[in-house]
Amino acid sequence: MRGGCMANRWSLWRAMLVVLLLSTGVNGWLLWWTTRTSGEPLSLIEPTPAPTPTLAPLTVYVSGAVHAPGLYTVPPNSRIADAIAAAGDFSSDAVPEAINLALPLADGMHIHVPAQGEADAPPVVSSGSGAPSGQASAASGLVNINTATVAELDTLPGIGPSIAQRIIDYREQNGAFQTVDELKNVKGIGDKTFAEIAPLVTVGP
Repeated sequence: MRGGCMANRWSLWRAMLVVLLLSTGVNGWLLWWTTRTSGEPLSLIEPTPAPTPTLAPLTVYVSGAVHAPGLYTVPPNSRIADAIAAAGDFSSDAVPEAINLALPLADGMHIHVPAQGEADAPPVVSSGSGAPSGQASAASGLVNINTATVAELDTLPGIGPSIAQRIIDYREQNGAFQTVDELKNVKGIGDKTFAEIAPLVTVGP
């Protein structure tokens, strides 16, 4: 009885050994065949990382009531506050509230800081080559009726989406507004509404 058990164990071990040898042989043959047919050993292809775009610095001109007016180069994604700081900050006669310091800068932008009592001052911000057309008026908090969208015009008191669209239709049919008073020609803008929005809009530089 004991001899029969030992014989069964040897048979099982031999079978397992045969399976192991066959498996090793098959894997080795597959590796040899793949290398032989390709002519080159197998190698892993490492993915190439995508290049990170490099943003160029911005060159802006700061004039007016600052300590050191001039041309400055600032890092990309800078804001008007950074340009003012580069120019030595506001001078004592500046009107800081006239400028939106959070406005993003664009290359070639001109920032003029008005002084108290300054007459015939240039626009607070003149857009550079990369700046949206409405940024100049945005810096002073005014809506440029020659460039504003329906959504921007809709922020004005008494101006809903319908009248906002009429303003855009008017300027497309008649050309750019030359004066703010021309808004009275738009249907739906009466004297009361005009009096409310006139201080909040501009025809741009």
